[in-house]
Amino acid sequence: MTEEIIIAGFGGQGVLSMGKIMAYSGFVQGLETTWIPSYGPEIRGGTANVTVILSDKPISSPILQNYSTAIILNQQSLDKFEETVKPGGVLLYTPSTISRKPTRTDINIYPIRAIEEAQKMNASKVANMLLLGAFMKIRPMLDLNWVMRAIKHSVSERNWKYLPLNEQAIRRGMELADELQKSKE
Repeated sequence: MTEEIIIAGFGGQGVLSMGKIMAYSGFVQGLETTWIPSYGPEIRGGTANVTVILSDKPISSPILQNYSTAIILNQQSLDKFEETVKPGGVLLYTPSTISRKPTRTDINIYPIRAIEEAQKMNASKVANMLLLGAFMKIRPMLDLNWVMRAIKHSVSERNWKYLPLNEQAIRRGMELADELQKSKE
């Protein structure tokens, strides 16, 4: 199984971090992985995206034109990447940062209220972890234990105190995705 993912939004939304965590946890789980970040000169506030490939087979090329999953955090990114999702693929997005909703009917679309849920948790910086959790529920390739190890590996020791909050956000993202999946049935 191969998952080709684009994560896109503004710098500072945790786009690159989410991709790095996905790639690292896939790697330690024994998957083939790639992680290719792309961002403008102004990291915070400018646009940023990252391509991640997770596969149980060797990856022939890390350069992609189309994706099986898009995780979108702003309108600019939706405008740019909605059409690049393969038919039958998945598009997760944060509806509070999108003015024009996705229009495709040949993909599975999940509006994940990650920003609102992060605010309810009094932790606006975990919106990306809520989206990661939703991805993990919809596309179950990554194990939560390995993801938590990847987060611990990715942050400085002074931020380890936030690991339980990150896990709580991931679990809540999984719940949000589960609720959406059940409502589609």
